[in-house]
Amino acid sequence: MITHSQIGTESFATSRKLYRLIADGAIAFGGNKKLKIYGLLNCKSGKRMKQRNRVFFQSEQDAIRNGYRPCGHCMRDKYLDWKNSGRFTDSQTSP
Repeated sequence: MITHSQIGTESFATSRKLYRLIADGAIAFGGNKKLKIYGLLNCKSGKRMKQRNRVFFQSEQDAIRNGYRPCGHCMRDKYLDWKNSGRFTDSQTSP
């Protein structure tokens, strides 16, 4: 898991670093560390989150290992599988 703050502050150089990490395969999914949700990098919900809450993962397994659940918008089928599996607790809410 990589936090956005580890990449740098919001600037052109940070955007270039982020693009390079995506191109190199070091980042494939984004997440919200406050809500413990991960999803696709092009998800509209994910793009609206605050930078301080943004984290990145190399794989879905990495996100799940860190206790994150699938996004209910961009990963609907996986979210429904997760929800129906009963792997969530009362402290985790659905969209």
